[in-house]
Amino acid sequence: MFERPDVGERAVLVHIDFTSQSEGEDLGEFTELVTSAGVEPVATVTGSRNQPSPRLFVGEGKLDEIRQSIAFNEADVVLFNHALSPSQERNLEGELKCRVLDRTGVILDIFAQRARTHEGKLQVELAQLEHMSTRLVRGWTHLERQKGGIGLRGPGETQLETDRRLLRERIKSIHRRLGKVRKQRDQGRRARQRADIPTVSLVGYTNAGKSTLFNRVTTATVYAADQLFATLDPTLRRLELPDIGGVVFADTVGFIRHLPHKLVESFRATLEETTDASLLLHVIDCSDERRDDNIDQVENVLVEIGADEVPVLQVFNKIDLLEGFQPRVDRDEDGVPVRVWVSAISGDGLELLSDAVVERLAENVVHHHVQLHPRDGRFRSLLHQTGSVLSERHLDNGDAVIEVRLQERDWLQLLRRAGIEPEQVQLVSPDTGPASR
Repeated sequence: MFERPDVGERAVLVHIDFTSQSEGEDLGEFTELVTSAGVEPVATVTGSRNQPSPRLFVGEGKLDEIRQSIAFNEADVVLFNHALSPSQERNLEGELKCRVLDRTGVILDIFAQRARTHEGKLQVELAQLEHMSTRLVRGWTHLERQKGGIGLRGPGETQLETDRRLLRERIKSIHRRLGKVRKQRDQGRRARQRADIPTVSLVGYTNAGKSTLFNRVTTATVYAADQLFATLDPTLRRLELPDIGGVVFADTVGFIRHLPHKLVESFRATLEETTDASLLLHVIDCSDERRDDNIDQVENVLVEIGADEVPVLQVFNKIDLLEGFQPRVDRDEDGVPVRVWVSAISGDGLELLSDAVVERLAENVVHHHVQLHPRDGRFRSLLHQTGSVLSERHLDNGDAVIEVRLQERDWLQLLRRAGIEPEQVQLVSPDTGPASR
């Protein structure tokens, strides 16, 4: 029985192309994942097969090549750019005499390193435990060599059952604690909905620049770096936008192709910030050669979490990496902004983005010209207090015509405060009456 190291610093990467699979994993992205995990890739073994081997995932010849690469490079961990079954991991470890991790294990390790908040750590631990529960037998094979039968059962079975029970209890405990977190988030969302405060959620492929853009727009200090999954924990910031008022911006975890289902389930509470948003900003690295594929992957995850019906504004980020490219807004046939080209690093195009967000959220904005009598001084004062008065002119008879633009919810709230019914408001055309000199 070999001793498995606690951590692996030098890794051999394994990537196999399968002709039976229409969509495989990307080796370049996997290398970025491994580097983000703090591991040094010292060699890469590639190959092709019709389909995975049920026992070892790879064939005997490829297994010998991996074994030789481990010895030559003095590697202490082998990382597969694929999902391995528990038995395949166990068999590979026995053959290679070193630690073996699959793609999901690498992503879980990165998440464990990056989680900062109590909620984030709970979500990562839950995903790790659920992933580990199917692989628990690997570490206890030396205790299972006892013969079975009455009076002959070895300590391995007892130890395994104890570990499984402890895992189940811990998973239940985390589910309960995450349930409390979800209730707290629900209360916050309900409070924003009661106040009718729109939520703008940033989504996108990992390393597309979401956190950098979030920091630029909201002047927050969310950790941002040129690496996959630089930040996991959701961050909310309130921002005042013209004509809209208070808007809550939410920075969420980045997506990735074939995001492990257990991670999606574990981060359900976090991803609900996306499903309940008023508008999604889909941040896209426009300089990435895999841009279109990344867009498809994000849209697939949005469908999986039930956010595919939320309105989307695409933000093509990193135009500073495209020579001669200028910020712009692309509109659909109805003139609605659907795409904004910006650079979060340089700040180019952020004003266009702000205007596009306001335009997409301003579907419930009212724009009125209101004629007020001298006795309506309180209502006039309330309108000025909100900062929604665009212009004001006085008529010869002493009345005032005030041009206002504000959210419909704020308009109705002002009417209630002034004790005025909506039908009592005297709305006029912009050119009503001559202005007094």
